[in-house]
Amino acid sequence: MYRGHTIGVVVPAYNERAHVGEVLSTMPAFVDRVYAVDDCSSDGTWEIIQSYATADADADETELTAVVDDRLTPSIADGGVPAGPEIVPIRHAENVGAGGALRTGYVRAREDGVDVVATMDADGQMDPDQLSRLLDPIVEGEADYTKGNRLADRDDRREMPPFRLFGNWLLTQITKIASGYWGLQDPQNGYTAISHEALAAVDVESLPDDHDYPNDLLVRLNVAGMRVADVSMPAVYHDEESTIRYRTFVPATSLTLLRGFLRRLKAQTLSGGARPAMLCYVAGIAGVATLGASGVLAATDSTTTGSTAWRLAGGAVGLLASVAILVVAVALDARKNATLEVRR
Repeated sequence: MYRGHTIGVVVPAYNERAHVGEVLSTMPAFVDRVYAVDDCSSDGTWEIIQSYATADADADETELTAVVDDRLTPSIADGGVPAGPEIVPIRHAENVGAGGALRTGYVRAREDGVDVVATMDADGQMDPDQLSRLLDPIVEGEADYTKGNRLADRDDRREMPPFRLFGNWLLTQITKIASGYWGLQDPQNGYTAISHEALAAVDVESLPDDHDYPNDLLVRLNVAGMRVADVSMPAVYHDEESTIRYRTFVPATSLTLLRGFLRRLKAQTLSGGARPAMLCYVAGIAGVATLGASGVLAATDSTTTGSTAWRLAGGAVGLLASVAILVVAVALDARKNATLEVRR
């Protein structure tokens, strides 16, 4: 328990035999339950998780998951106080992806009535000593969701490989547009914490299976009106290999963000809170698309005349006006959502 709040930590794991044991063994003592979700690993990760689980807990694999017998330990929601973090071993019978593993842990923690649920990857990249910094804004009532940010400090950014740094920066910009959290950075950071209320307010069962789940979750949090805080922390890298397949990750994440952006604008427009921004977005995007396409066609026309040149000039002016409208849309959107971002 941390400052009067029960704490759960979801640890999604896939082929992390070399690191998952250290992650589980260094979990802070104030953590009540650790939901270690093995996503059908083939390297012995499940056996490591089981070895760290409660000694007398009996885990049996089912079609989707294996779960300990909760009769051995009182439910946290009922006031049960485990002696140190209780490891809840859960195993998928088939691999469903990072988002699917996280979803399983979230649902279980929500059912257990845990006050605050954190997520910590099994690759050892997340310093357990930083967990309390993620929890503080939530237990103090300032935020509903917190996440690590490895981009806020220049020294922290230097620890990140250049390719990852560029990709993270690019995803940050796109996720800002989709989610409405314009001050957000490092959206792919898997070190997070969420309140029970926020977890109940978003449809976690619909989170994507792959690595685009944090982007989708941020959109859902914004639609639900939840406050989000970035917590600066250093990047930690070992000899682990990324499981992200960029050929599928990039298009899947792009589609997720586009859908999320449209879903967010629709929800906020129906509530009456973002109609000016939506109108500007629609007008700006339509103008840029139409005038941009017309300009390309005119520029490639082999029968270019003086009138065509005037049309090109007029189109350029219209294109600039459309871009200006988009800038206004962003400003209105950012102002509308400013109260949902917590500065720490």
